[in-house]
Amino acid sequence: MHTHVFERLAKMTARTAGMPTTRQAFVPQPIVGKNAAELRAYIKGNDPVSLRPFVQEVIEGLTGPLSEDDIQGLSFERSTPRLLEPDTEDNLHQLFLDNRWTDTLPIVLPTEERIEAMLRGTSHDPAEVVANLRPAQFREFWAITVEKVAVNAVMAGAKPEHLPVILALVASGITARSSSTTSFSTLAVINGPIRGEIGMNDGIGALGPYNHANTAIGRAYALACQNGQGGSVPGETYMGSIGNGLSYSSVFPEAEERSPWAPLHEQHGFNAGDSTAAVFLGGWYKQSYYGPREHWQERFRRCLTASEVYCPPLIVMDPTAARAFVQLGFDNKEKLIEWCSENAKVPAREYWDDQFANTLHKPWAVAGIEPYASRFKAAPDEMISAFAPEDIHIVVTGGESQPACFMFGGLFRGKDGPNQPMSIDAWR
Repeated sequence: MHTHVFERLAKMTARTAGMPTTRQAFVPQPIVGKNAAELRAYIKGNDPVSLRPFVQEVIEGLTGPLSEDDIQGLSFERSTPRLLEPDTEDNLHQLFLDNRWTDTLPIVLPTEERIEAMLRGTSHDPAEVVANLRPAQFREFWAITVEKVAVNAVMAGAKPEHLPVILALVASGITARSSSTTSFSTLAVINGPIRGEIGMNDGIGALGPYNHANTAIGRAYALACQNGQGGSVPGETYMGSIGNGLSYSSVFPEAEERSPWAPLHEQHGFNAGDSTAAVFLGGWYKQSYYGPREHWQERFRRCLTASEVYCPPLIVMDPTAARAFVQLGFDNKEKLIEWCSENAKVPAREYWDDQFANTLHKPWAVAGIEPYASRFKAAPDEMISAFAPEDIHIVVTGGESQPACFMFGGLFRGKDGPNQPMSIDAWR
């Protein structure tokens, strides 16, 4: 049973899973925010897809006999040819566009010569599997190799020296093209010497489209995920209700040399000379603050409590803002993070009224997993912290033209679990 907006996705998923005749019934969308009477009317009404009574669809789906097609099932040939047939440049560009192998923007055609040149950026075997990707948890995994990452890097206009960074991002196993209805995207932070080696920008416009390395790496990561997991087709493998501009490019370096604090990778056990990539899952909200000014605490509290409780904040601040916080007594990131955790408090009823807390955190709470269990036991009006200190992260970047602080939704995830940056050096 599904809501009707998932009709194409549900039917395609059943088909690709080898069960094309799976019985499916649909109710209208939305279901969030509806009262019991409205939801009951959905059940008593018609299936908006078949236009037959919903309950009748359910009964027939559960009790109807299997047909020959049901028993036979379905299978697919997954292999694809390594090369396309020769054609004109214009026709090949159109072919890539028609097959949704691009982000709809013009690409560099991935010829054998260009891919071979790109592969010189790594010592790894082109056939080595970098990661297994999928746009959502219920989809099957697709394996993506070093060569396939290189193909997408060429398409994105990246250089061979960018390839180890792109490989590390893909190796995280976190897709840059998620299919969540929330339209979230990913943010990735680069640390270590690689930033200077390939000319990344951590100054003015660090998160904008003003630097080749930043944007080409971000685009290559997104394209590799799109093509390495089965596409990003709206209504099928992409269900973001509004969409997210961060899906185009969301990779930036930390301004380590101009930060008064330890950089992100050193906070997580790496040495200063290591180059790493940290992927933050979320990115669907952004709040801005400029300071810290006299009433910074009140402003920060409002930003923290307005953040989605499922997706803790990644605080990206200009070096001038970071130095101002040091003058206020926050001589390391950990002290400011602790303050943020202590002040990100909301009433328990408000926390559990959140759609994601109710559907994603509640099962952990019922299972006794902390801190969710304690939050679930709290009285409705009790003030509880929405984020533990280890959930909140701070990264310093920017051109020092304004003491800006941005709060992005940023759930830190990695291949080996939470809070684990990926080594870029391992992919050189």
